Amino acid sequence: MRVDSQESVAPFDDRLELEGSIETAWRPGVITGGLLLGVAVVLVALNLRPAITSVGPILGEMRDDLGATATWAGVLTTLPGLCFAAAGLAAPLLARRFGIGAAIASALSVLAVGLVLRVVDGPYVVLGGTLVATAGIALANVLIPVVIKDSFPARVGMMTGVYTAALQGGGALGSALTPPLENAFGGWRQGLGAWSVLAVLALLVWILAARGAGRAPVAEAGKQGSGRSLLRSPLAWMVTLFFGTQAFLAYVVMGWLPEVMIDAGVSKGDAGLLLGLISLIAVPISLVVAPMAARAGSQSLWIVGLGVFGFVGMVGMMVAPSASPLLWCLLIGLGMSVFSLALTVIALRARTGEDTARLSGMAQGIGYLMAAVGPFLFGLLHDLTRGWTVPWIMMLVVFLAQMTFGALAGRRRFV
Repeated sequence: MRVDSQESVAPFDDRLELEGSIETAWRPGVITGGLLLGVAVVLVALNLRPAITSVGPILGEMRDDLGATATWAGVLTTLPGLCFAAAGLAAPLLARRFGIGAAIASALSVLAVGLVLRVVDGPYVVLGGTLVATAGIALANVLIPVVIKDSFPARVGMMTGVYTAALQGGGALGSALTPPLENAFGGWRQGLGAWSVLAVLALLVWILAARGAGRAPVAEAGKQGSGRSLLRSPLAWMVTLFFGTQAFLAYVVMGWLPEVMIDAGVSKGDAGLLLGLISLIAVPISLVVAPMAARAGSQSLWIVGLGVFGFVGMVGMMVAPSASPLLWCLLIGLGMSVFSLALTVIALRARTGEDTARLSGMAQGIGYLMAAVGPFLFGLLHDLTRGWTVPWIMMLVVFLAQMTFGALAGRRRFV
């Protein structure tokens, strides 16, 4: 079955990505859709980015207080990508064993514990707490999209839009509100730890909404997957490299852009707001451009067009970051919005649901490993060169690669 409908390429954001890879392995116990569950989904979505985006605006202050290097900061911003790459393995196992409702509740509990843990001690505890928190996020990233599909079968498009908006909104809130929270509560530890309150609230509402959800019946794993390995498909590699390069860029921007702007003279509060703006720009692009691109014979022009905006924005940030940071961030935000097209391409390059699942698993598993390398390399290059020019040159090279792989992946062909 070819995936051509607008509904099938509705923009499931960041952690809708691994949905295809788990759908063939199990079907969750269906939780009855309703207003309370809708509220719970929104609250969960609001928690899936602040743990990541809240760090950027105060990263420099954290480093100074902890006596940490830029390489340590690179490791800190690398952890989310590593967790997301592993989530496709852990999430189905938990849902199969305990049921999807209990698995998501566990994910929220882990997130809340990690958010508190990472602010109680030194640099290694910060890394450990961040690993715990992002592990919880990674599990929820994979499982919530399946809840939307199974619990709101008549309103999948609407709920997907709501979920996407809440996901991006949570990312924007994380970067925009953390500096004020830091000022209000008297330090970066309190500012970061305050986000655990939102996780606990989402957990309580989720427990109420998901009561009575049963365990997931398990499909026979041996019946999954047939045909030749996608590892031998050039097109599958083009899709994978497109997804991986855009994720690489996105995680560097989320982790490092605020510090680059602060170093150029932008205030900490403004840097957080600008990073939030980048996250918000993706909402209309995901809701409008992705379905339009899906209806076209090829998505290549859309991918390259958005990439040009982002490339120009990064050139501006490298050459004159303080000249017009708002303009540069608007352009970078448009470029990063290609994420929704990366998900669309995964769906459109496969003829059957089985092939879509296999392609999704390959693109996102390998892609998030690539993303995990990005922030570390950016921080390492900054440490080695004592400046931002060389790290930005690396980003521009990766951006050109993203547009090239995206143009090849966007052509109307099938794996």
